[in-house]
Amino acid sequence: MKIDTFWEWDLRDFRKALDEGDLSYRDMIYTFLEHTLSLEPKVRAYLHFPAEKIKKYAKAKSHSSQNLLAGIPVAIKDNICVQGFPTTCGSRILEDFIAPYSATAVRKLEDSGYLFFGKTNLDEFAMGSSTENSAYQDTRNPWDLGCVPGGSSGGSAACVGAGMPFWALGSDTGGSVRQPAGLCGVVGMKPTYGRVSRYGLVAFASSLDGIGVITRRVFDNAVILSIISGCDPFDQTTADVPPLTLKTIDEWESQKKWRIGLPVEFFGEGLSQASRDVIMNVVHELEKYGFTFEEISLPHSKYSVAVYYLICTSEASSNLARYDGVRYGLRVTGRSFRETYAKTRTKGFGEEVKRRIMLGTFSLSAGYYDAYYRTANKARTLIAQDFQKAFHKVDIILCPVSPTPAWKLGEKLDDPLKMYLSDIYTIPSALAGLPGLSLPVGFENNLPVGLQLIGPHFQEERLYQLGMLIEHIRPFYKHKPPIVRGD
Repeated sequence: MKIDTFWEWDLRDFRKALDEGDLSYRDMIYTFLEHTLSLEPKVRAYLHFPAEKIKKYAKAKSHSSQNLLAGIPVAIKDNICVQGFPTTCGSRILEDFIAPYSATAVRKLEDSGYLFFGKTNLDEFAMGSSTENSAYQDTRNPWDLGCVPGGSSGGSAACVGAGMPFWALGSDTGGSVRQPAGLCGVVGMKPTYGRVSRYGLVAFASSLDGIGVITRRVFDNAVILSIISGCDPFDQTTADVPPLTLKTIDEWESQKKWRIGLPVEFFGEGLSQASRDVIMNVVHELEKYGFTFEEISLPHSKYSVAVYYLICTSEASSNLARYDGVRYGLRVTGRSFRETYAKTRTKGFGEEVKRRIMLGTFSLSAGYYDAYYRTANKARTLIAQDFQKAFHKVDIILCPVSPTPAWKLGEKLDDPLKMYLSDIYTIPSALAGLPGLSLPVGFENNLPVGLQLIGPHFQEERLYQLGMLIEHIRPFYKHKPPIVRGD
């Protein structure tokens, strides 16, 4: 059996085939396993791939129709803890660390009977936009192996884009699920801050971090989010809100004709003309379905990159202080504790992580705290208020995911500012804690172009419904990357 058999399926198709005996768990799992073993040397999406354990699972798995996710393989980003497996965060400082417990999101997947399919590559401690900052390897974009997959969840997006397998968890601090999903031609959801527990997600910037979902189909994304979301006593930032209603999401054809906002700041200088044309073509198609569009303004979004890199680096400086060479992870012994601390962190952290720690430490230091960190948080409030005002006028905001499609490996490594600006359209909503859905809607130079939907807090259902319609209009999931086609 080849992956082509499943390529256009969603979870309901798998469940139906398994329940009716047209597909066995063993055949399904071995198909994904063999496909992954074949492509992984080219894509390099995984840091830890337990092939032998997957084979044992396939042999032992008996037929069951417990729920949509039972027996389904899901890959996990390597900054999310899975008990008994490495959690390196793409860093040498955690090279030998084995997670003693599973993250709440992973535990919920375990309770649903999922199959753990390995840990995916990422920018070190999720600090990056291209997955080139990993201490272990570069991950490649399945649509062009000479291009980046985006980041920091580049391993998760690349493995889903290549069909190895179709579902993965990532994390999103400033765009790290949505941007790589857009660049790899898959669906990525960053939920509302507080929708999914952060317990077991290794901290980068605690007021921004969140676990997100990457899939090939919109419905599958909603299924996985519905499973992993919910209030958690281990994370006091989680919200006690009603769960997603999958039936409502699947009734996209009868949805309301929402008012959709197009932020003028997101369609100006910096956005490639070809990407703009692809997105505006989708807008015109949605107008035929009765949706109304209007220009809106998010005036403080122009400060979002500066605000984000003050807040996230400050929180990273605090969170990463725990890697001291004493309690866990790498230890490089010196003649004193201070020397051990310095040598461990010098050898264990990569250049981008060191850069962000130093920026954050400076902005938190005496005499600069008010001028930088406090001011950035005030500006963050203004950015959030812009969105609140916008949602009094419109129901959903539609905009690009990234200024351009995927760029060449190494192209932006020597210019951190250019790299940071690749997240210019995803950072503002992250600062406001809003949900965002990334969808592939077309091509520029044979590379995927992503579209982003942003909604009010805890309105993921609304985004999924519109996403289902867009997927119906633009069934991008039918396209196969060159390495899957065998080109």
